[in-house]
Amino acid sequence: MTPVTRGFTAVAIALFALMVVTQARAQKVPKPDFKQYKRVHQKALDLIRTGKAETAVKFLAVVEEKLSRDAETRYMLAVAQCTLGQADAAEASVEKALELGLPVGRIIGGSHNGLDAIRKRPLIRRLIRQHGKTPVHGPMIGNLSGTSATVWLRTADAATVQVEANTVPLMPGGKISAEVQTRREHDFVAKVVLKNLKPRTKYTYTVTIDGQKNRAANQQFMTFSKSGEAGRFRLAFGGGAGFVPQHEYVWNTIAATKPDALFQLGDNVYIDNTSVMDMHHYCYYRRQSRPEYRSLVAGLGVFSIWDDHDFGTNDCFGGPEVEAPSWKRPVYEIFRDNWANPGYGGGDQQPGIWWDTYINDVHFICIDGRFYRTDPKTTKGELSMLGPAQKRWLLSTIKKSKGTFKVLISPVPWVFKAKGDSRDTWNGFQHERKEIFAFLTKNKIKGVVLMSADRHRSDLWKIERPGDYALYEFNSSRLTNQHVHKTMEAAVFSYNAKQSFGTVDFDTTAADPTATYRIHTIDGEQVFQHTVKRSELN
Repeated sequence: MTPVTRGFTAVAIALFALMVVTQARAQKVPKPDFKQYKRVHQKALDLIRTGKAETAVKFLAVVEEKLSRDAETRYMLAVAQCTLGQADAAEASVEKALELGLPVGRIIGGSHNGLDAIRKRPLIRRLIRQHGKTPVHGPMIGNLSGTSATVWLRTADAATVQVEANTVPLMPGGKISAEVQTRREHDFVAKVVLKNLKPRTKYTYTVTIDGQKNRAANQQFMTFSKSGEAGRFRLAFGGGAGFVPQHEYVWNTIAATKPDALFQLGDNVYIDNTSVMDMHHYCYYRRQSRPEYRSLVAGLGVFSIWDDHDFGTNDCFGGPEVEAPSWKRPVYEIFRDNWANPGYGGGDQQPGIWWDTYINDVHFICIDGRFYRTDPKTTKGELSMLGPAQKRWLLSTIKKSKGTFKVLISPVPWVFKAKGDSRDTWNGFQHERKEIFAFLTKNKIKGVVLMSADRHRSDLWKIERPGDYALYEFNSSRLTNQHVHKTMEAAVFSYNAKQSFGTVDFDTTAADPTATYRIHTIDGEQVFQHTVKRSELN
């Protein structure tokens, strides 16, 4: 063999070895994380959307060995088969998913459900004929006040949506209606704003889609008092709501406490992906399709913020720039389409999800703890969780507040001790928290209560402030999550034995107004109660 021949042979052997290794890597099937159900099908979707649909099929075969009658597995298999051009197999997988209980809305709803390849085939065409003029997700009441409400829902295709609300009992001038068009560029979402509602009044409402009326017993809500007026109301709140089918009944448990509003304070659906935007849509669709959740949110005001697992990845930093990293704006736009909040940061020119609103005379001021958060590894000088624009807004809003109670809401705990030595909470931004608290003292801001989420348990904390009143913090963030965080001895009370949520009853009609915090388990047991009087916050 000549030297040249030996050289060609060596190259050929090396190329063959490289091809074998590459194929072996391509065929390697990841191991499903059965300890966290919410992650299993997200992994499959990530494989599909990153060019590994064949591997996803093999991955789902492993999943099906463990979860033999799982509708979500069959649905995700259909998405993989659509990607691979296997239309007949995809239709069969969809039929099986429906047989196993997958809601029809998962098949016909959402412009990012992964089933476009079979949308014009007989099965989905039939489903659209049967269900296409009903809300596929929602309705959900958002931005509820004493005089207005937003009805959020998603349609199967572009449609005309009308909402008509009537007082209960009927009264002259009690009928209010509004109409919008849904479009693909906003994922067929309707946000129908009902104005000129009567304060402290019960309404029922009908949703009409392309001429078909949709009524349900849970389509009713109660308006609050006029902004600034005293009143009584109950809110439920929490975070840590990954998709866990066996824990989705928590939404029924919340409904049983009869709250007037629901505050979802981050880690609401657990996305954890900044490169596959379809993952965001998928995680919202899963939750929005659950009958327990739909029943709850159709009849009370829903308000939300995000945290790391909805915005980016675990303990992430968005950074100070508006457009960098490039995934920030798309994530913001998807969040905006899937909620009906009072506001979204500084609008599209200064995106974010901070906002404020009054319920009666209680002022809720909610921050975005991720979009502009700076990274200690790359930041020179003081760190910021808020960024300059949001901080100016926050301090100005606090100073102008007329609330009997002023509730400052953060996605992560205000107290430094909630997460050990972690710098992900305000413990990593002590200078900025000190600045905010000093502002409260300097401007003699009274009546402040804190709320937060993030920790997979429910706590009451009391933050002492030398020379000023103590701040109580209501914290809860294990609505559905399987993963749990240890209880904290430094807290006034700390609970983690079961999934849980908080309720807060505000009564500002009392001579000494009160805020009563309760912790409830997923099974409806009340395990803690504490009342904060307004006179304690002077």
